[in-house]
Amino acid sequence: MSPLTGSLMIFDLDGTLIDSKLDLVHSVNAARGLMNLPPISDELVSSYVGNGAPVLMRRALGPDASEADVARGLEFFLTYYRAHMLDNTRLYPGVKEALDRLQETGAKMAVLTNKPVRFSRSIVEGLGLTKHFFQVYGGNSFEQKKPDPIGIETLLRESGLAREGTIMVGDSGVDIQTARNAKVQACGVSYGLQPESFVEYPPDFVVDDMRELVEYLLRPESDPG
Repeated sequence: MSPLTGSLMIFDLDGTLIDSKLDLVHSVNAARGLMNLPPISDELVSSYVGNGAPVLMRRALGPDASEADVARGLEFFLTYYRAHMLDNTRLYPGVKEALDRLQETGAKMAVLTNKPVRFSRSIVEGLGLTKHFFQVYGGNSFEQKKPDPIGIETLLRESGLAREGTIMVGDSGVDIQTARNAKVQACGVSYGLQPESFVEYPPDFVVDDMRELVEYLLRPESDPG
């Protein structure tokens, strides 16, 4: 039996499995253009990602934007992003190989993101990853988004697997907080959108490439559960 049989691997999407930075930046700046605002930098947009589209647009439009402005900007952003979300978005290096290997080991895998679920599932399908995950949940799948633990709790219940063998993998402090709130292990990836957030919310361990996660979990001294 594989050492990972009975393990549950839960992955964030943006900044963890997929490099969606350019498509998010273009969509945010298209919405800002609609509001007659100048474009903002790639880095600034990246720093706003992680808490869902409504929070992203509130941050991107700035403190002077009214609630009506944010609602209008959000509607435009979602429409624009729906049409362009796979223009430049790609898997990070090593992700496909890592997921293939994890699937071979018998680990169960799921996606838990704050991106709207319809977009998330379309991207997972568009990048050929549907067969890897038994479930894909987004920011509107539940009443609360990450870092609320409801997503992890639901996946634990649906998979029938133990909390002790569960790892949340993500690129931001939001993901680490989610893992802590659900009392599961947290793995950070150093290449994502917000690795600086690990200073405040340190993971249990960090990998520079998703393939390193597989090697870590398959080491004899590793005990994923």
